[in-house]
Amino acid sequence: MQRLSVARHPNRPTFLDHVLNITDSWIELHGDRGGFDDPAMVCGIGSMDGMGFVFIGQQKGRNTKENIHRNFAMPMPNGYRKALRFMRHAEKFGFPVLTFIDTPGAYAGVKAEELGQGEAIAFNLREMFGINVPIIATVIGEGGSGGALAIGCGNKMLMLENAVYYVASPEACAAILWKTSAAAPKAAEALRITAQELHKLGVVDDIIPEPVGGAHSDPLQTSLNIKAVIIKHMKELLTMDVESLLQQRHEKFRKIGEVEEGGPVDPHIKRSMKKRDAPLEEGELPMLPPANGSVPEPLIATSEASRE
Repeated sequence: MQRLSVARHPNRPTFLDHVLNITDSWIELHGDRGGFDDPAMVCGIGSMDGMGFVFIGQQKGRNTKENIHRNFAMPMPNGYRKALRFMRHAEKFGFPVLTFIDTPGAYAGVKAEELGQGEAIAFNLREMFGINVPIIATVIGEGGSGGALAIGCGNKMLMLENAVYYVASPEACAAILWKTSAAAPKAAEALRITAQELHKLGVVDDIIPEPVGGAHSDPLQTSLNIKAVIIKHMKELLTMDVESLLQQRHEKFRKIGEVEEGGPVDPHIKRSMKKRDAPLEEGELPMLPPANGSVPEPLIATSEASRE
C-alpha cells in the first residue's frame, strides 16, 4: 500500500515529463483518423541518441483542471484506436515503439461503452502481437486492468521501482471480495501488484530504480534511469529479425502462469455457490450433481400421456 501511494503521488512525473527529459527532439501527433483525438492518450515521434522512436503513453494532469481535460488518464476507445494508428505508423516507417503506462484503467462510462471500449482494447491486444518492430512497455505509475494492457503487449515489460500493475485496484478488489474498502491492504498483498513481486513471477523483465523518496523527489534522474534501461533492452531487440521478434513477444506472454497437466483430478464436482431457491420444473435435471458427488437419477414423467 505504501508503494501504491507513491505511485499515485500527485507530483509524480507524468509521461510528458519523462519524454521531454529523455528526448533530443519531440513532436506530438494527434488524431485516430476517425474524427477523434483523446487527450488521455498522448502519441508522438522523438529521438534519443540519434535514433527515432514512436512514443505512446497515458497522460495524467497536475491539477483538477488538467485531470478533467485528460480524463484522469483514463482513455476512451478513441485513445486506443489512436495508439494503434501510431503503432502501425511506426511499423510502416521502421520506428521502434515505446509505450508508457500510467492509468487507473480504461474509462468505464456509458459513452465509452457506446463507442466500443471492449472491442477497442481487444483489437489492440490482437494487433500488437503482429507489429513487426520492437515494442518496449514501461509502467511509470499505475498500470490498471485492460486499459494498461492495451498498450502493454510488448517484447519487454519494464517497471519503475515504486510503480504498480494490477488487474483491479486493491480498493475495487476489496469491495468485491470482502464487501469493504477497508480490506484494501489485504487485497493489495494478494494481488501481487509491486514490481518486485511481478519480476519474480516473470511478468516484468526489469525494474528501473528510483531516487530515494520516489520518482517525484528527482524527476530528471528518474527519466535518465528509464532512458538507460530502455536503450539497454532496445539494443538487444534490434539484433533480432522480424520472425524472432514476433516469436519472442508471443512466447513471453504464453509462459506467464502455470498449468498442471496429468495430475490427480477430483472426480466429484464441488458446489461453490448457494443452492437454487426456485423448484425444478417437471422433467428438468439439476445443473450440477449433489454435493456428495452422487449422480442424480433422471426424473420420471408423470403425465397421462407418458403413462399411456
